[in-house]
Amino acid sequence: MGSDESRWRRPRSYHHGNLKEVLLEAARRLIEQHGPVGFSLTEAARLAGVSPAAPYRHFRDRDALLAEVARNGFERFAAKLDMAWNNGIPTPLSAFENLGRAYLAFAREEPASYAVMFEARLGPGEDTALKTAADRAFDVLQRAAGVLCQALPAGQRPPVRLMSLHVWALAHGVAALFVQAPPGAAKVPVSPEEILESGMLIYLRGLGIVPGENPS
Repeated sequence: MGSDESRWRRPRSYHHGNLKEVLLEAARRLIEQHGPVGFSLTEAARLAGVSPAAPYRHFRDRDALLAEVARNGFERFAAKLDMAWNNGIPTPLSAFENLGRAYLAFAREEPASYAVMFEARLGPGEDTALKTAADRAFDVLQRAAGVLCQALPAGQRPPVRLMSLHVWALAHGVAALFVQAPPGAAKVPVSPEEILESGMLIYLRGLGIVPGENPS
């Protein structure tokens, strides 16, 4: 069987009752090949091994399917971040480093979900379930930032939400540039995890959360 044909093999066996899950898996595979906007609902149905009309039982159009891929992704993302943070154990700083590594691991392990979550411009505010899932992931970061800020005197603590947005932007930038870099992108001599860790160290030192090195 040629590669063009095998590309359309069912992602897994279809049974009555799991149509939605099969379509989500088909969508993730198509996203990996073509990006979030590079396929149709009909193509997702074909890869899932169902009729072109079948997806409409669950999704009004491709955007609705993508929104569900994003929602599922944010739920797993939030769980992964929460597990890495582990309520700041063994120490808030080491747990925060684990949080950063978990962020990059998700982008590496689930590139299709990550792409839809952050690149498809789905407008989470228009989808309550998607917004709730995205907020849950961000809340993990806000809780972690809040604990780190407790090391500072009350009058010197930065706004936790703003700090969380800074950290999120840094992690997302490292993920986009060095984890999900396109083929042929310039290689760097350090890992994405090392880039993120050093960037976070500089940021936290600037806030005074991590003491600076004493001059020799």
